[in-house]
Amino acid sequence: MAIVAFTPNLQRHVPSPTVTAPGATVREVLERVFVDNPRLRGYVVDEQGALRKHMAVFVDGQQLVDRAAQSDAVGPSSEIYVMQALSGG
Repeated sequence: MAIVAFTPNLQRHVPSPTVTAPGATVREVLERVFVDNPRLRGYVVDEQGALRKHMAVFVDGQQLVDRAAQSDAVGPSSEIYVMQALSGG
């Protein structure tokens, strides 16, 4: 099962401890996480299920490519990091 970790910035808004979840794609893993933590869904994805613009997801150190469908592959020992994207100057 993949390890899914959330940054402290996101945890300020909704409790989101590091968890493990099954799935072959990022979407499958996140959907499993959302079953156990439904409040988290609204912070991470929009109404159409796409990753929100202010969110960033990394799988095994690589930034998520498919932000709309989150179809990037996940291995059984993958590490997924979900964070709020920071901007500014």
